[in-house]
Formats: sequence, C-alpha cells, structure tokens
Amino acid sequence: MLKTAAENAAILSVAPMMDWTDRHCRIFHRLMSRRALLYTEMVTAPAIIHGDRSRLLDFDAAEHPVALQLGGSDPAELEAATRIAAEWGYDEINLNVGCPSDRVQSGCFGAVLMKTPDLVAECVGRMIAASPVEVTVKCRIGVDDQSPGDVLPAFIATMRAAGVRRIAIHARKAWLQGLSPKENRDIPPLDYPLVHRMKQQFPDLHLSINGGIASFDAVRDHLQAMDGVMVGRAAYHQPWDILGQADRLWREAPPFEHPEQVALAMRPYIMAHLAEGGRLHQVTRHMLGLFHGMPGARGWKRTLSEGASKGGIEVYDAALRQVTQLAA
Repeated sequence: MLKTAAENAAILSVAPMMDWTDRHCRIFHRLMSRRALLYTEMVTAPAIIHGDRSRLLDFDAAEHPVALQLGGSDPAELEAATRIAAEWGYDEINLNVGCPSDRVQSGCFGAVLMKTPDLVAECVGRMIAASPVEVTVKCRIGVDDQSPGDVLPAFIATMRAAGVRRIAIHARKAWLQGLSPKENRDIPPLDYPLVHRMKQQFPDLHLSINGGIASFDAVRDHLQAMDGVMVGRAAYHQPWDILGQADRLWREAPPFEHPEQVALAMRPYIMAHLAEGGRLHQVTRHMLGLFHGMPGARGWKRTLSEGASKGGIEVYDAALRQVTQLAA
C-alpha cells in the first residue's frame, strides 16, 4: 500500500502545542524542513461546529504536509467537526488523547480519555467514516494510577480494532490531579523502553514516540526502534537544531545551510503580514530560538522581545544585525 503524504512525513513531526504551533509558527518551521509533518494547535470539535471556522481552520498551502488536531469526546461532535474540517484539505486529522490541562479535563477530553478506550474507539470510528484522509491518535502511556504496561497495549489494540493505523505516544503518564500541565511535561518519568516495546508488539502499526526528545541525535536514535519521532518543545525553542537538519532523514539536503538564511527567507512573509495589519510579534515570538547557542543569539532574542510588540520590520532587521555583525 502506498504511503500517504502525512505518513511519509511522520518520520519526524512537530507536536501540536497550544499557543505555539499556529500558522505563523508552521510557516517558519516549514522553511527549515520541506518534509517534516506539522501539526496545528488543538482545536475543539464544538469550536469548529459553532465558531469562526475560517479563523480556526485556515492555513497556507505552503504548510503541507500539515495535520489538524481535534479535541473532544462526543462521537457525533467529532464526526461533524471532521466532516467540516475535511473541506480545508488537511493531510491528516488527529484526536487528542494526551493533553492533561485542566480546561481539557473539564471538557472530558485529552488525557482523561485514556480511562475510556471504548469511547475513544467510537470517536475515531466516526471520524474515520467522515474523513477523506487518515485519522490518527496522540496518547499518553497512561494516567494517574493506571499501570502503563497493561493499559497502553490494550489501548493500542483497541485503536487498531477501530481502524487507526498511526499513533503518536507521549512516553509519560499524565497525573490529572496534583500536577499542572507544565509539571506533566516534566515530572512523570519517561518510559521509552515501554514505547519501543509497543512497536515490537504492533509491527503493523506506524508508531511515533514523543516526550523529552531534545536533539537531532536523539531523533536518530529513536528511529532505530520506532517508525517516527514527534518533537515538541525542542523543535520550538531550538528549531534550527532539530528542523535545520531534518530533511536528511529522507536523504535530502536541507533547504538552508545557516539559520541566517531562514531569517532572511521569513522577511517577505513578515512584510506581507505587516501590510495586512498584523503585528510583528505575532510572527517573531515563534522565532526567538532560531540562533540558539550561536553568537548574537542573545541580541537577536532581546531585540525582538523588547521591540516586536510595538515596532515593524525595522525591529526585525535590527535583530538580524545582532547576528550578522558578529558573524562578519
């Protein structure tokens, strides 16, 4: 069977991250990698059904391959939202079964759904019936007092029976009581060996590993055991380190040789955004880590952090000079 564009791209993906992976962030990330799979922020099914669909779902064709992540727990709502979203032409639609935030729990979706795999199966079954593209799941290894060694394989088997063929697994439990969403990204211990064993146990599925993966070398290492790697915060805070080399995973040369070239390539996009009445910081807040660990990185970050909320392209150019002057 031929692989879809999203499945081909899922060798490396950038995780859906609330308030971070918006359309400006995805354009920036796409410049560094033609190949990696990009995800939207999570959008709830009720928001799509009742809200401003263009604001929630519009994206630039340059972002492909790009996946939409949905949040919800009502099968009928998720089916309706999937049917609506299908008109936008995403390459994949993903169901969030991993987010531990309070507002997600209060809506009875996200990581709390690890406790109700049969409901998740009904949800994804309805989504698959409504979707022209692949429906996938992002989950945790378990929540609260669940035993991941028992819960995770049973959950994956239930998803497979429902028709899901691709799952991204965050290799940490989520503690729904007592830990904040931020703490849930750091405190529960990572269990990479368990996730690696899931690939051995379910060789017919495409399984990606997520959680705490902070370097390109670590991505390569995990790909010895897994079909794909999903990177979150590292891809955001040090994007060049992860995405600047990403296309080598597909045996292709990266689009750029230096992050300065990425910054220059973003300039026309920023100019167009400003011309439409947008604010500089709406784009550049995603770019602060571009020169992470390089000479001038502090000046770049400081200039944008202090000036982008009020200034225009001149602030961007001044920030870039912080880097280029040191490199000269």
